[in-house]
Amino acid sequence: MLPTGTENLLKIAQVLKSNGTDGEILLGLRDILPEDIDREEPVFIVFDGLPVPFFILSLSARGRNRALVRLNDIRTLEDAEEVVGRPVYVSADTYSLEDDGPASLVGWTLEDAAGNPCGTISDYEDIPGNTCLYVARPDGSTALVPLHEDLVIAMDGEARVLRMEIPQGLL
Repeated sequence: MLPTGTENLLKIAQVLKSNGTDGEILLGLRDILPEDIDREEPVFIVFDGLPVPFFILSLSARGRNRALVRLNDIRTLEDAEEVVGRPVYVSADTYSLEDDGPASLVGWTLEDAAGNPCGTISDYEDIPGNTCLYVARPDGSTALVPLHEDLVIAMDGEARVLRMEIPQGLL
């Protein structure tokens, strides 16, 4: 789930572990290949509820879904350990990931069948055969809603609104 105020960011990775003593970290990538990461644009890691930009100093692919990365201002093992487990985001303005997939719905408003806003889609879980959306609710809670074509009523790409028949009890 994206922290409040970071709705314009896309999650592309998770910091899996530190590597060595000079601040290098191992990223687990999602919906992006290592070679598709723009090294000229910052990545963001959230600290105290605010996205902090970091620039990539070096990046080495480790297969199709992992990369060893060195970021500016992360120079020691202690710095690297502080970001382990944190998600890594990029600006949604500069990246377009899976234009037709669930990643493209992050930041959209979810409405129920009657058109009532239920919250903002903050992330997704790509469970095989059962993709689910994380919905940040106005009361601060998070709901997990299944994304299935039978439940989708309408999508408005211009207004960034997804209207769904939401099973009772999920919200």
